[in-house]
Amino acid sequence: MDHYLNYIADQWCDAERALTIDNPASDQPCATVALADTHDADRAMAAARACVDSGALTQVRPAIRTEWLLKAAQAIRDITEQGARLCCTENGKRLQDARDEFSEAARYFEYYAGMADKLEGSAIPLGDEYLDFTQYLPFGVSVQIVPWNFPVSICARSLAPALAAGNAVVVKSPELSPLAMTLLIRAVVSAGFPPGAVQLLCGEGAEVGQHLATHPQVDQIVFTGSVATGQSILRNAAARATPSVMELGGKSAAVVLDDADIDVVLESVRNGIFFNSGQVCSALSRLLVQRSRYEEVKAAVVALAESLTTGPGDHQQSDITPLVSRQQQQRVLAMVDRAHAEGARLLTGGDAPELPGYFVAPTVIEAEPQMTIAQQEVFGPVLTLMPFDSEAQAIEIANGTPFGLVAGVFGQQMDRTLGVARQLRGGQVFVNEWFAGGIETPFGGVGLSGFGREKGQQAIYGYVHTRNIAIRLRTQPR
Repeated sequence: MDHYLNYIADQWCDAERALTIDNPASDQPCATVALADTHDADRAMAAARACVDSGALTQVRPAIRTEWLLKAAQAIRDITEQGARLCCTENGKRLQDARDEFSEAARYFEYYAGMADKLEGSAIPLGDEYLDFTQYLPFGVSVQIVPWNFPVSICARSLAPALAAGNAVVVKSPELSPLAMTLLIRAVVSAGFPPGAVQLLCGEGAEVGQHLATHPQVDQIVFTGSVATGQSILRNAAARATPSVMELGGKSAAVVLDDADIDVVLESVRNGIFFNSGQVCSALSRLLVQRSRYEEVKAAVVALAESLTTGPGDHQQSDITPLVSRQQQQRVLAMVDRAHAEGARLLTGGDAPELPGYFVAPTVIEAEPQMTIAQQEVFGPVLTLMPFDSEAQAIEIANGTPFGLVAGVFGQQMDRTLGVARQLRGGQVFVNEWFAGGIETPFGGVGLSGFGREKGQQAIYGYVHTRNIAIRLRTQPR
């Protein structure tokens, strides 16, 4: 099996321990990776701090950072096919989706390359006796803890704006899917960034992740993952008031009004909950349908789920690919069993197909708003279906969880549809297309879904702080 390394202080480094990575489609080992410890984390933080203190990222003209970012983007594009196959093997996702992940990573570097030389301060008029202006300055060392579901694109989502703003970055890869990220980082460092600008560690979250989050040299923490882990990191960050960006879980609802185009709804259901087998923070996990169309939509959604094919990600015909691990598979199935015990009605799926690997059949469940399956994140191919009688009731149900990542509404009467959209709780609201938008549109949550924004122009301002300089020009009266 191939063995993958960490990147510390500008060297690819092995470790005393190794972590075995399984192929979720076969339940067989596919590679090993060096397992970093706290000593490795200290070395990475020291290298990042040295880079910050040297000014190598900030004393150059910002246009130089633009050049580095563009070179990194091209290097990522050059390894897309190799990286996608590795991502498909370790993560289980469809090969084309893995290719798209590398393409998206390249786009993040291209997008923020265009912003690196546009972080402009402003002058504040205080009269002739003063000169007052602001500057945007990088935090310094940014620790970024990446999840396993989209490791390459989510890493790039935070890494690119952090580097564009002039931060040095220590990335901790996920234990379940760290391999393709090593190719991403190899491409990035080939672009000519100064020594120490980027580090990569694969370590256990409870050991290395916690050590990085509490490290005395950390200036910023960026985390994407579970609510519980995010809360733990925030408790540690509070001790030093470390600025943080948190993208946590979701239990997002789509509201289907009685004038919605059902074909449009079905396409969004297909992409919204069954893409990547539902392992998406912003998945369309609850479908709320106006009662006059409920039976029609229910029948169509069940038919859609039952038409999907299940198989490994390297098979072109596979719609549903494996979950990332046996633990995740068992967690999803346990939540389906609990829903049944609470009185929910299983309409289709809810079991594991007789295939090697960690598969769960596409599942549709009819439930009440207060049930666990309608309140807690499943992170699998499980859709919860519920009727509503009025727009006010739909909004109450949609907003009736502690989460607030995304939401959506479907309808053809735009003033009515937009009126509902404005009342839905979420950092991003989709209208007539789930996952509308792109890397150009800000993304993030409220409530237990976190805070701060990734993507779009707004994101880069999460990687800088504002300094004001106020100068009294005259010290003597005229």
